Amino acid sequence: MSTSQLSQRLLSNLTALANVSQYCVAYSGGMDSHVLLHLLATVRQQLTGINLCAVHIDHQLHADSAAWTTHCESVCSQLGIAFTSFKVDATARPGESPEAVARDARYQALKAWLPQDAVLLTAQHQDDQAETLLLQLFRGAGSKGLAAMPTAADFGNGRLVRPLLDIPHESLLRYALEQQLHWIEDPSNTDTDYDRNFLRHTILPALRLRWPSVALTLGRAARHQAGQAELNAALGEMDLLSCESATGLSIRQMNLLSRARQGNLLRNWIQRGGFTLPTDKILQRVLDEVLGCQPDASPLVQWPGAEIRRYRDLIFVLPPLPEMSPCCSYRWRPEQSLQLDNPVGLLTATLETGKGLHSRFLTQKLEICFRRGGESVQPASRGQTHSLKKLLQEKGIPEWERERLPLLYADGRLVAVPDICICEGFQAEPGQPGYLPHWSRLEAYL
Repeated sequence: MSTSQLSQRLLSNLTALANVSQYCVAYSGGMDSHVLLHLLATVRQQLTGINLCAVHIDHQLHADSAAWTTHCESVCSQLGIAFTSFKVDATARPGESPEAVARDARYQALKAWLPQDAVLLTAQHQDDQAETLLLQLFRGAGSKGLAAMPTAADFGNGRLVRPLLDIPHESLLRYALEQQLHWIEDPSNTDTDYDRNFLRHTILPALRLRWPSVALTLGRAARHQAGQAELNAALGEMDLLSCESATGLSIRQMNLLSRARQGNLLRNWIQRGGFTLPTDKILQRVLDEVLGCQPDASPLVQWPGAEIRRYRDLIFVLPPLPEMSPCCSYRWRPEQSLQLDNPVGLLTATLETGKGLHSRFLTQKLEICFRRGGESVQPASRGQTHSLKKLLQEKGIPEWERERLPLLYADGRLVAVPDICICEGFQAEPGQPGYLPHWSRLEAYL
């Protein structure tokens, strides 16, 4: 690919972008990002109304990293491009992937910095895409992982775009040599102890001997997988419409789907809730142990950052619930809100006429306790006493919420269960003010 062809390809890939105020090149100082920066500098006159800048991240992992920052600043000065740099702590702890830690630290800094409506341009190319697909393949990824790197994605306050993703590394190297560019060679890039470097220096060269166009072919396979991932997401959204309630997923409706669609639905639902996706092994446990159990069972499947529970016909995905502190209790005046930390929640009360707790409780503190088992309660106007357990079952309160439900006591007597009932003899009289207590943890289940 000639210099003019490379420039035109870059411009063509950028033309599709709309509402762009600024292009910010993620400039490491390496050959790929240097070529991208240089190409943009040569075509900047055609980028009407768009500012151009560069941002460099110093990972502080190499003794020469400060000198690399100076080099990048010098190159940008020569090209007349605004330059910004940041230092990040990219030190990996035992058991962590150094590559992943460095990437996460870099992306977090870039997300926080990227201006509104700006586009961060990164220099990944066709060969990088092939490496990413192979890495995901060897990890056993599904279609979303095998889609490798998207050409464009939302990123912080703007977008991240990879305008060189369809260009071979060889074309970039030829351009760099023809333009006599001077770039940084990070010695870690040749360390084949890193998986990506092993693929780059050992596996892909061997594959090219047999299949010279392997990077192009793998890029095409990644695009096919991206299309499949898009279809899976659309199917998952369609299945959500038939299975999702206000709080969880209906098992009865899910059991009308094939197992493959159930798994796809769960992935979409979990990810949409902002939770980390479980491994395939854990997902299979959800299908077997949660969907496949008896309706009165209380299954629990956990993974880092999330857990799935079942109550009756619904399954719920939740942050991990901490253990309750034994014998915890609090004091509360109904006219004040109270934030609890174990369980986490907010206890409030609204002033009502003829509803809630009797007005005599306005001047005294109530004791807040939690279930120990065996409690009885007589809801106002019911005329008979029930076990609290039976009443909570009647109200459809999931089992794991029952022990986290605050119970209000006065002089050792149970007077109210927030959002459930006011006890007989403690209710506000008709026409008189009363306080109706509310507990925030239960709002999603009532």
